[in-house]
Amino acid sequence: MKKIISLLFVLCSIFLIASCNQSTQQVKIIDIKLTEEEYAFAVQKGNTELQNSFNEFLNTIKENGKFDEIVAKYFEGVGTKIGTPINNNAENNEQNFVVVTNCPFAPFEYIGDDGLAYGIDIEIAYEYAKANGLNLIIKNIDFDALLNNVNSGYSDIAMAGMTITEDRMLVCDFTTPYYGASQKIIVSADNTDFDECVTAADVEAVLKGLEGKKIGYQNGTTGNWYVAGDEDWGFEGFSNIDCVGYKTAQLAVQDVINGTIYAVVVDEAPAAAMVEAING
Repeated sequence: MKKIISLLFVLCSIFLIASCNQSTQQVKIIDIKLTEEEYAFAVQKGNTELQNSFNEFLNTIKENGKFDEIVAKYFEGVGTKIGTPINNNAENNEQNFVVVTNCPFAPFEYIGDDGLAYGIDIEIAYEYAKANGLNLIIKNIDFDALLNNVNSGYSDIAMAGMTITEDRMLVCDFTTPYYGASQKIIVSADNTDFDECVTAADVEAVLKGLEGKKIGYQNGTTGNWYVAGDEDWGFEGFSNIDCVGYKTAQLAVQDVINGTIYAVVVDEAPAAAMVEAING
């Protein structure tokens, strides 16, 4: 009898553990790259002085290992992260290095529990300001307002996990690329529609077969253009899908959890960070 009770206890424990693990999985990533992109930082059109200075700085920190050190903090959890206060009211003057960004977009930029801005982009900006004897100012605004803010002279540079595109290059100048990115899809954890997919074409075939589903994205991002269509990118878009834009990707993912929308298209690294944070 004791053996039977012990066996039942073990089985119940396994069931409870499995149930708890399953209950924490609310969303998942379809681990197939839909695009190939490059991130860079945007400066005011014609500001070759800052563009060249920042390019030289990027080369330096890549050669001396500082860049890899920063990336390791946010992808591997190695080292102490450096936070910077957010100050949207600071002036852009010769003593300040004013960076405009869009939080949350971890691991590139996000706001910590202490109210400070953290992330790969933020720490690159910190190192540049320190190397040039400048005060680092971080401004946090809407993503689709970043380039206008830079070109209007309110900030020196936009650092926000931004993909280089032909349209954006007409408005601003970019530094050399510093990170290779791609788009992926986040869906609810119990979604099985993409289980047989192997390639991006497979994923697109599934998306084209959906009718009346809502797919979200952050406004003004590559995910926006991928879902809605963009001629310059060569994205056809999906006429069978209802496109839903959000101020942040996090709000879109929350609506996947709530059952309001079907999926979200977002950059790979932020997607992984969001899913990990949500699922615990």
